[in-house]
Amino acid sequence: MADVVRIGLIGLGRIGKIHAENSARRVPGAWLEGIADIALQQEQLSWAEGLGVRLISRDPRDILKDPSIDAVLICSATHTHADLIIAAAAAGKHIFCEKPIDLSVPRVKAALAAVKQAGLILQIGFNRRFDHNFTRIRELTRAGDLGAVQLIKITSRDPAPPPPVYVASSGGLFMDMMIHDFDMARFQAGSEITQVYAAGAVLIDPEIGKAGDVDTAIVTLTFANGALGVIDNSRQAVYGYDQRVEVFGSKGVAVAENDLPNQVRVSTAAGVTEEKPLYFFLERYKEAYIAELASFVDAVVQHTPPKVSGEDGLENMYAALAAGKSLKEKRAVFIDEVRSE
Repeated sequence: MADVVRIGLIGLGRIGKIHAENSARRVPGAWLEGIADIALQQEQLSWAEGLGVRLISRDPRDILKDPSIDAVLICSATHTHADLIIAAAAAGKHIFCEKPIDLSVPRVKAALAAVKQAGLILQIGFNRRFDHNFTRIRELTRAGDLGAVQLIKITSRDPAPPPPVYVASSGGLFMDMMIHDFDMARFQAGSEITQVYAAGAVLIDPEIGKAGDVDTAIVTLTFANGALGVIDNSRQAVYGYDQRVEVFGSKGVAVAENDLPNQVRVSTAAGVTEEKPLYFFLERYKEAYIAELASFVDAVVQHTPPKVSGEDGLENMYAALAAGKSLKEKRAVFIDEVRSE
């Protein structure tokens, strides 16, 4: 394959537009060849034309059957992911897919099997692994600078809750939101999660509770290497998007604080102030989205394994399912329990 990867993108929601712009303008070696969205509007059509995209369609099959396209970016609704992965594999396309792969373990396994049989690359969109702060902590743990990892603390709080109609179809807080944190915990620990205990409540929006979910949760984790972890999630932090990670080891601790619009701290007689965190994920992880797509393009060009595999997606899903089971049954749940279900 040439050093340029010709990309077809499926799904033009918020994240799809980010990946489209990055493919067209910001990632060396990427060439945005086509875009498809089943609900394509005139505004989106004009926007895509402005990117210089050759193929614009309302039918994802047009992307999959185009022989000039090397890889597809799947950014459509969750319920379409597994079928599109299977179809892309059958068409011989390398695949980048946003999380989660599906809400059903059998469907996820079927998608992974199709990719494996076709001998193609599948990368899942856990973009936080590519964040500059979190990557630096992982470099420290991998080099042994912190010693043996003992404790991992992750805080992830959104600035505003999603609409209840979204909650009902998203798989819930553990599958939709905390799944990123399960991935980050595994990434930082360098070890798999073996046990999960979850506590949750509805403290922000009663409508989320009526939709069958929680909006506030704490989960404790046990890892195969003996380390422990804790994740706290909230659907609403009034001060902005709260994204912090701490890894404590036998030789020291590394802490990643929130990214701010600037690093200016103002001290006066009235007090000490600084900016609020960047508002939400599109702003906070702007550079991480570019880095993850660049990593995917490099894996396709170099024929190397992706940094976030389909198996990673499945492991994160197991952790989310275990958390849901723990919350429901009010007990610690071993990951092996959900693997066998």
